[in-house]
Amino acid sequence: MASYHKPDEKTIQGLKDMANKLRIHSIKATCASNSGHPTSCCSAAEIMSVLFFNTMKYKTSDPRNANNDRFIMSKGHAAPILYAAWAEAGYVKEADLLNLRKIDCELEGHPTPKLAFVDVATGSLGQGLGAACGMAYTGKHFDKASYRVYCLLGDGESSEGAVWEAMAFASHYQLDNLVAIFDVNRLGQSEAAPLKHDMETYRKRCEAFGWNTYVVDGHDVEELCKALWQAQQVKDKPTAIVTKTFKGKGIQGVEDQDNWHGKPIPKDKVDAILADLQGQIQTNKLLCPEQPVEDSPKVDISSMCMPCPPAYKIGEKMATRRAYGIALAKLGEASDRVVVLDGDTKNSTFSDLFKKAHPDRFIECFIAEQNMVSVAMGCAARDRTVAFASTFAAFLSRAYDHVRMGAISQSNVNLCGSHCGVSIGEDGPSQMALEDLAMFRAIPTCTVFYPSDAVSTEKAVELSANTKGICFIRTSRPETAVLYSPGEKFEVGQAKVVRQSDSDKVTVIGAGVTLHEALTAADELAKEGINIRVIDPFTIKPLDAETIISSARATGGRIITVEDHYREGGLGEAVCGAVAEEPTILVQRLAVSHVPQSGKPTELLHMFGISAKSIVSAVKSTFAN
Repeated sequence: MASYHKPDEKTIQGLKDMANKLRIHSIKATCASNSGHPTSCCSAAEIMSVLFFNTMKYKTSDPRNANNDRFIMSKGHAAPILYAAWAEAGYVKEADLLNLRKIDCELEGHPTPKLAFVDVATGSLGQGLGAACGMAYTGKHFDKASYRVYCLLGDGESSEGAVWEAMAFASHYQLDNLVAIFDVNRLGQSEAAPLKHDMETYRKRCEAFGWNTYVVDGHDVEELCKALWQAQQVKDKPTAIVTKTFKGKGIQGVEDQDNWHGKPIPKDKVDAILADLQGQIQTNKLLCPEQPVEDSPKVDISSMCMPCPPAYKIGEKMATRRAYGIALAKLGEASDRVVVLDGDTKNSTFSDLFKKAHPDRFIECFIAEQNMVSVAMGCAARDRTVAFASTFAAFLSRAYDHVRMGAISQSNVNLCGSHCGVSIGEDGPSQMALEDLAMFRAIPTCTVFYPSDAVSTEKAVELSANTKGICFIRTSRPETAVLYSPGEKFEVGQAKVVRQSDSDKVTVIGAGVTLHEALTAADELAKEGINIRVIDPFTIKPLDAETIISSARATGGRIITVEDHYREGGLGEAVCGAVAEEPTILVQRLAVSHVPQSGKPTELLHMFGISAKSIVSAVKSTFAN
């Protein structure tokens, strides 16, 4: 085993001085903006100094270089010291630090990927380590590269369950290229963190989760240098470095004092504090990061195409959840950069079909949906992979904040939620996704696919792989008939009119199971001489307003929406929004009206008024009125 060589005295002093330079930048920046978290920055100053100017290997002029070590500032409120580090590295202009939090400056209050040196947005605490796990897994198993991943967490955020989901994941997969540094500065926002400075309990918890763990003085650059070097020698375990620090370290009258979180230093005190810190700087030693090993493969995920058309015949029965798994396996043949994650539901979402075909690119995340979403975002960061993550759609509600942060992160992650609506039947309401369309429609960067047969599901998977932003694919449990030929073209935001005539009285819009109920209703009504137009929206967001409005105008301004979802936020409200400026169009919405119960799918569709029979009644009522 290699032996540790302590840095020379000039380097040690240079790192100490760098820490104080970072403090000075952080204090100046937060004073200039009159807001921010200088005390949270100051506790991490030595950690940042050693990481950025002794340990990490990266190209200072090319922060997103695929070979660079990765750094995630999970305690995102300490953003000013991250910006300060990149200023000292020469990438950020020092003068720009004083524009912190201003509307025309990209140095925001918490880090976002508007900045090339930020891979995922942080600030909603507890999420950085999950993304770091995804990056580390990608580096070890997909890129097979030398780069390492470092994540800085606060002690307060380690109360978040998502942190421990990530800790369990990293040890299970032996991510020895991952280092988590805990900045244990004792104080939270409104009072002390629960463990305060009980470093031994932190050590025991990290070790219990299977991590190689060191406890060090977080303000001693020599201890930090050694611990970070030791972490590089460890095999088959991630490393946790638990650092004892003091909030506001170096700020006289503020250090280790309560009630200073998120407050800039008062103007009448700042000059003396800055002078004191400046007086501690003894050298002008230039600290240059080591260059990375250039062994990360070149990756191109710009155009993902299925190797062959869908292999389904019209009328054949298949659940869209199974078609999703088949489509993933096919896409995996086309590109070795397609990776799939699941939360121990792979034999229900049918992502196990991908695992069987491509076992080395499947990541089992177990029952930890928050972490699964963050890991997927980490895998997709820097466009290293095309990541699909799946579970029951109901359980993605547990990870909603991670999805929300994914939008801020400009992530291109793809999520699939199966078992939507009351049509899953006997399992009951805890398993039924009835809020998911509302959730994902509210995400600004999200495209929402709701395929209704096997062919459109396969097309949705292919389109998702090529669509920027978050994509959500809603799949269903029941087997339904194939409606489209293998050569049918699908596009984001383009609906399909699946039934029409010159004498249609009403436009009915359904999706998934309810589209098939609408087609059954159309057949029943036709026997009575009543024709209706039936639309498959394919994507709920963006919605094809043009097709919907033109169809409504052709059917007397009458629309009925029918959805296996609660009334709030789903297909019906999307359609209402699309026709809001059309005074002659009236929309009637059929949807699940209250918390459902167990029962057979057909019974539940009828109970909640979204069956073919209910549609027939609604059409007759609408036409009569």
